[in-house]
Amino acid sequence: MDFDLDETQAELKKLAAGLFGREAGHDRLVDHEKSGRPYDAALWAAVARAGLIGVCLPEEAGGAGLGAVEMAVILREAGARVIPVPLQDGLVAAMVIGRYGSAGQRAMLARLGEGEIVLTSAPLEPGRDLGAPPGTTARRTGEGGPGGAETGDAAGDGGGWVLSGSKTMVSYAAESAAIVVPASTPQGVGLFLVRPEAATLRPVPAATGEPVSALILDGTPAEPLGEPDGRAFATLRLLTLVALTASASGVLAGALELTTQYIKTRKQFDRALAEFQAVTMQIADVYIAGRALDVAVWSGAWRVDQGLDDAELDLAVAAHTVTDAALAALYTCQHLHGGIGLDITYPLHRYFAWGKHRAHLLGGVEARLDTMGALV
Repeated sequence: MDFDLDETQAELKKLAAGLFGREAGHDRLVDHEKSGRPYDAALWAAVARAGLIGVCLPEEAGGAGLGAVEMAVILREAGARVIPVPLQDGLVAAMVIGRYGSAGQRAMLARLGEGEIVLTSAPLEPGRDLGAPPGTTARRTGEGGPGGAETGDAAGDGGGWVLSGSKTMVSYAAESAAIVVPASTPQGVGLFLVRPEAATLRPVPAATGEPVSALILDGTPAEPLGEPDGRAFATLRLLTLVALTASASGVLAGALELTTQYIKTRKQFDRALAEFQAVTMQIADVYIAGRALDVAVWSGAWRVDQGLDDAELDLAVAAHTVTDAALAALYTCQHLHGGIGLDITYPLHRYFAWGKHRAHLLGGVEARLDTMGALV
């Protein structure tokens, strides 16, 4: 594959970098953190106006109908500036709904593209790997189901299913109009749309400051999203891996840029830190980890768009890099900053929290090694 972005992707990268650079400066992030709001609504609206939410939405919803590579471009830029908006899981949910949803379910995507609603997904379960069949179960109860205009009748196009089980680390669950939930059925693994008010949400602390919840399902009504034949679940899993690893790639790039500027200007013994050989070797290791992660992310995202079977292996390598080399690189960035790297009035702590959180979501290094071993 060609690792260079094409013209459309390059323009998208420029647009995202420019918007996030202008609208998500350090002072604004500090103000948001003090506000206690779940996300920066004004920034979310700005992202929508710029068309960055709509890029991956189907054309019928006013989007551009682009794919996983373009999603990765946007999320990498968002990660590089740790922007506090529900973009990552929202884009994943939207792409799955756009591909497998009914007309009524797809109708709500236009409102997402306008920044009027939030969507999220819940692929994780306690004690289970991201790619494992879910322990959450779905059973049919009859025809009909709960409808509602709030999500474009997203839960009223077939109904008749209830879910039981639990999901963990669901970002922006309470703020979402609908949650994409994988569940096992006698026919196979399927995806379902659940309204947060129909389930039990238990807040879970997250170092990133994002609102995160455990989702408890106990006979919770749900709307089927396509057929429970495993295909939609496979798409959700791959897109989730693209989103998490692309975001983590941006986080590492942002931390590297911040650290590079710091060691150029911070002096010891009348010399800039960047002039010391030991420092240059360490910052080079950070750069190498970032480049390795980028290669795996772009290769995996491209293969997802091409429908190639080896996409999962490339994304498994990317996920392992996030939990291992990239995480170690973030520790190096903190080390090179000295004590200021731990100061929460300095921006670096956000990058470390975001990187660590994504490593946790991916299950940690041992889980990723097990996944790669099973694939090869």
